[in-house]
Amino acid sequence: MSRFAIIGISCIAIAVASGCGSRGSTTVVPAGKSNNGGDSSGAPGSATSSSAGSSTTKNDGDGSATSGATGESSSGTKTKGTIAASLLTLENPFFRVIGDNITAAAKEAGHDAIILSADKDPARQANQVKDFIVKKVAAIVLSPCESRAIIPAIKEANEAGIPVFTVDIPVEDPQGNGVQIVSQIATDNYGGGREAGQAMIEALGEQGGKVAILHFKQAQSCRLRVRGFREVIDAHNAANNGPIEIVAELEAGGSKDQGFKAAEDAVQAHSDLRGVFAINDPSALGARAALEKAGKASEVVIIGFDGQPEGKQAIKNGEIYADPIQFPEKMGTEVVEAILRYYRGEEVAAEQLIPTRLYRKADAADDSTLK
Repeated sequence: MSRFAIIGISCIAIAVASGCGSRGSTTVVPAGKSNNGGDSSGAPGSATSSSAGSSTTKNDGDGSATSGATGESSSGTKTKGTIAASLLTLENPFFRVIGDNITAAAKEAGHDAIILSADKDPARQANQVKDFIVKKVAAIVLSPCESRAIIPAIKEANEAGIPVFTVDIPVEDPQGNGVQIVSQIATDNYGGGREAGQAMIEALGEQGGKVAILHFKQAQSCRLRVRGFREVIDAHNAANNGPIEIVAELEAGGSKDQGFKAAEDAVQAHSDLRGVFAINDPSALGARAALEKAGKASEVVIIGFDGQPEGKQAIKNGEIYADPIQFPEKMGTEVVEAILRYYRGEEVAAEQLIPTRLYRKADAADDSTLK
């Protein structure tokens, strides 16, 4: 079945010398030279960093799209089109790793890449998508700030004929919401939440105790983690094991400073708190700092989530008990591979879940990347 792709031109390259994660930060990476406008290797078609005239797209019947656009950048470099991504926030190293790997994989395949930080702002992200549509990019990659709020912007991309993919944070029930998403590449967040629940049971032992959850309810990925965690704790309690009582579920924003404040509030409200489940490493590290300040660090165990270098180091140091770790490098490369398969006319799975792995102190002791 033929697929028509609207391929355009990356008109403006915005250079940012530093500050990944600063508001509105942008990275535009030009690809290397290409001798042809479109091929069967997954090229969405020929695009250039500057162009004169209009662009028309045709399908050659082999799954590759070729464009009638002509023109070259000032350096004479032709590319196969631009892959544009709007990620939740580049302040979090996790999303910087995803962005870096999208850029590297795109460049290797002969594409430009635009990586933007939405700064956890749904309205900013919607405007970024609109800008991608104006630029007529070859594909859009999103990690939605809020999976429901982004629906209208995705509809606009669908109407413009630009394929949309998500990475890390999925859109729940896209068909039910009237949008088309080619593929959603993410951690198995529900499964990771269940691993976090098992780790909490393991850490608290037969005594059990009171636990607080540090949440980021805005993100669908975090809602899945908390759901998995709660189900495991509920099943543990139903089996008449040492009871674990979830006494608080606090908003921590997925950040270190908000994680600090949330954990501080939890300890003040529950002086006998024994455990904290934080939905990512920054909030877990913030919680650790709050516990140290309150003199409770030796009394409360922390389960994090992510496996960022700082989080792994904290596990090695005994400051965090364990993390279900994610693989952001793989997410970045897999979403680009899905885009290439789409343009080759190959089947692309609607959902690609990457399992987590529980990472404890013993794993950290064998980790040569840590101090």
